[in-house]
Amino acid sequence: MKLCDLLTDSVIAVGLPAKDKGDLLLRLVDLAAKGGAVHDSKAALSAVEERERIMTTGIGHGVAIPHGKTEAVKDLVAAFAVLERGIDFGALDGQPVRLAFILLGPKEPSGPHIRMLSRISRLMNRDELRKRLHEARSVSDVRALFKEAEQDMFDL
Repeated sequence: MKLCDLLTDSVIAVGLPAKDKGDLLLRLVDLAAKGGAVHDSKAALSAVEERERIMTTGIGHGVAIPHGKTEAVKDLVAAFAVLERGIDFGALDGQPVRLAFILLGPKEPSGPHIRMLSRISRLMNRDELRKRLHEARSVSDVRALFKEAEQDMFDL
């Protein structure tokens, strides 16, 4: 499965305002729910918050990938936002987060969830992609950047 398949226009935001980590998590769940595949936003938020209590999902370089496994979805669901400004997310490198994903997966099976987390992490490890995402001005810009990056990186 490709990230581009999950990131439809309705689940991408550019210039998303967020006051803090909790506000961002809520906004990301709401964004993911716009795609229609989240059946219980409260349960989805709870799963993400529970995972976040174990360890931050702020992976560094201004990127966070909050995620959780929940009965609130039947299949993988993702959303992505370029934040209006960086926020403190308790990231591993201490840098403010400005690029944020959310990934929600069903309780079972675990494989697709883990593979998509790995795919996102590998993509976001690319300096040029992060730079270009910061400069994105529209949802279509973001989708085009991910499509190009996936083609380059995974030879799809």
